[in-house]
Amino acid sequence: MADTRIKEIVNKKAKFEYHFLTEFEAGIKLVGTEVKSLRKGEANLNDAYCTFHKGHLMLKSMFIAEYDHGNINNHETRRDRILLLKKTELKKIERRSKEKGLTIVPYKVYFSERGFIKVQIFLAQGKKAYDKRNSIKDRDQKRDMDRQEKYD
Repeated sequence: MADTRIKEIVNKKAKFEYHFLTEFEAGIKLVGTEVKSLRKGEANLNDAYCTFHKGHLMLKSMFIAEYDHGNINNHETRRDRILLLKKTELKKIERRSKEKGLTIVPYKVYFSERGFIKVQIFLAQGKKAYDKRNSIKDRDQKRDMDRQEKYD
């Protein structure tokens, strides 16, 4: 049996762009060829975002490469996908996302212990330019400290 453990697909840019406030774990509604591409790790969350549409939380613009052994029924690479959450969570997210400056950011796609594909989403607030400068400064200081420890 093939090893189904892939590395998780992470939106690294999101941590730089947003302050994460509340975390949610959602299932995702996929077709077969999308699951096979995800098992191979051929996906990208860089341009992905979440919006509400007719009471459903939709993951938009997430890239999942076409399955190379697929046929005419292969999936579209950037189609809208429904995120699966409990109704209480959906209402809470929808209510809070309407607050000023809050957005829903997909951060990570991974396989659960039971083999289901999960999406880690956050209610987040966009960083200001000075916050981003502070993030860069902190990252550089941490890197310098790690170098010092390595050579000491």
